[in-house]
Amino acid sequence: MNKIILVMVLLSSLLLSESLNFDNNTTCLVRHLKVYKNPQWVAKIELSNGKELFFSSPKSMFEFYHRPGQWYDLGVRSEDDFKDILVTDFDTMQPVKAKGAFYVYGSNITSPAGDDLVAFDSYKKAQEFAKKHNGKRVLGFKEVNYALINLLNGRI
Repeated sequence: MNKIILVMVLLSSLLLSESLNFDNNTTCLVRHLKVYKNPQWVAKIELSNGKELFFSSPKSMFEFYHRPGQWYDLGVRSEDDFKDILVTDFDTMQPVKAKGAFYVYGSNITSPAGDDLVAFDSYKKAQEFAKKHNGKRVLGFKEVNYALINLLNGRI
């Protein structure tokens, strides 16, 4: 009986889990890189119109998130146009809600986009990673502002 319950819980969690659904042709909106080459960094924003936008890293996703008007052809005007935002947990490689994730700034691990924010689904895992990889800070979603993205991109 316990095995049946465990299997049902596992199956339901798989069915209800978020998905990134990218393939070998999926490219980053910001950097035009193929995202499948570095799956531990992939992020996605799903728009309310159903369009899915992929990013080669959390930094690239935040770059778009803070300045969606730069890509005016997509018709995004505000955060209201975002249905869902996902990042990949660097440790488990599972998609997690970006607004609930924690990001390590200043580590010695770089993404295909260079200096970046390493995403984790828990604060504890982010802290452990930061300790091991010389991370400077662990940030929540709302703490990641456009000035930090500019700093990571070498624009400051």
